Amino acid sequence: MSVKQFHLPDPGEGLLEAEIVAWKVKVGDTVKVNDIIVEIETAKSLVELPVPYAGTVTALLVPEGETVPVGTPIISVDDGLGGDVAPVAAAPASTSDVDEVIEAGKLGGAAPGGRVAVLVGYGPRVTEAKRRPRKGEGIPAAAAAQVNQAFALDPARPEPVTAEPTTAEPTTAEPTTAEPTTAEPTTAQPVSVPGAGSRKTLAKPPVRKLAKDLGIDLSQVTGSGEGGIVSRADVEAHAAGISPPAPTGDGSTAAGSSTYVAPVFGATGEREMRIPIKGVRKMTAQAMVSSAFTAPHVTEFITVDVTRMMKLVDRLRADREFKDVKVSPLLVVAKALIIASRRHPGINATWDEAAQEIVVKNYVNLGIAAATPRGLMVPNIKDADQMSLLQLADAMANLISTAREGKTQPAEMAGGSITITNVGVFGVDTGTPILNSGEAAILCFGTIRQMPWVVKGKIKPRWVTQLGLSFDHRLVNGDLGSRFLADIAAILHDPSQALVWG
Repeated sequence: MSVKQFHLPDPGEGLLEAEIVAWKVKVGDTVKVNDIIVEIETAKSLVELPVPYAGTVTALLVPEGETVPVGTPIISVDDGLGGDVAPVAAAPASTSDVDEVIEAGKLGGAAPGGRVAVLVGYGPRVTEAKRRPRKGEGIPAAAAAQVNQAFALDPARPEPVTAEPTTAEPTTAEPTTAEPTTAEPTTAQPVSVPGAGSRKTLAKPPVRKLAKDLGIDLSQVTGSGEGGIVSRADVEAHAAGISPPAPTGDGSTAAGSSTYVAPVFGATGEREMRIPIKGVRKMTAQAMVSSAFTAPHVTEFITVDVTRMMKLVDRLRADREFKDVKVSPLLVVAKALIIASRRHPGINATWDEAAQEIVVKNYVNLGIAAATPRGLMVPNIKDADQMSLLQLADAMANLISTAREGKTQPAEMAGGSITITNVGVFGVDTGTPILNSGEAAILCFGTIRQMPWVVKGKIKPRWVTQLGLSFDHRLVNGDLGSRFLADIAAILHDPSQALVWG
């Protein structure tokens, strides 16, 4: 048989490592060229990887939840063509190595530097990345075959290992305890591998992600689901030190124990909790620190009567043209910001430190800050200024849903020119947002409340909101920032003003 190893590809954007979130295949599965085999998380996005060749999966070389550098072998596939085992470090020499002819630059095809193109829209690195030693290296062929055969029969067992050529000298398997375990190549004794003898905890990827964020070992959590599956409530109960509900025969919890009690501070008896900083959260932290200590921030505020805007939102929701899209006050705010940006192009700019120039952009790539389970993300709508209100509504709905599902790609977060952060969804009035790195301004949109308001000398209940605008004082002076914010407020107060300025 001919076994090929698929190496973790370069995801681009200068990223050097990624976490294995969820495998989409298991040992023994048959895959075709470009089938999705694994979901990985980089510092910027969640990405699904396709396999560049066809065959049968023989080993999953990296477990879920582990972070590995670019270039690390993550899966082995037998293409059934015969030949020696060899890792795939370069594109196939001929089209006979795969089931399909793949063009250069396409998925699985040749790429610069002798690498294989595996990510849509991102070229692989020219240099090869060094990898850490893989679990199971050094295990003799005979013993490794036993482990792999057992794994193929029972997917719940630990991940299989990759064999090395048998030599006359005994080799040492990676230890699981303080004492090393030695395997003899001339006997058929079982090999000691990490986790051997214990079954893999059953849990869905989101539950595994929650446990990882909370610093909880899933093997210590008792599952209340059918077949011992660990649920989100089990993890949260474990974190709070609460005994999980007893499972019943049908997989449900016993009567009277189905209500989960939220964790209480200090309930576990532990004074501290450590949460690893990686992925999107790590990248966001670095970007925020860079922005806060590079760009001199100024924030201005304005309170606006948006009663007419709310009436417009109600009319749009009833309009048959908008029946299939979500219409919210944020849509009108976004359109107002775009119109105000046209009137004040200096607000839609960036600072080029190297050239010592201010770069004014004649387009609006509108960023929408989105709170997701993976952290704060700011994907942007490309050329939002060229869109109608209906097109903008569609684009915003797609952007937000994709971000919440964790499917936003790095390209969708690059190239933003100005951003909106909507803190009103949390019931917050306003804030002083930090600029998205490389942008000149960010608008904070607060909650809309009914408040007493003076209208033509009389106090009436009106819908009122607050806006906060942070801007980079190197590019935007107080005059420009104030006029820009006042224009947005004027459109929200009277949407018909957009017909005059738009």
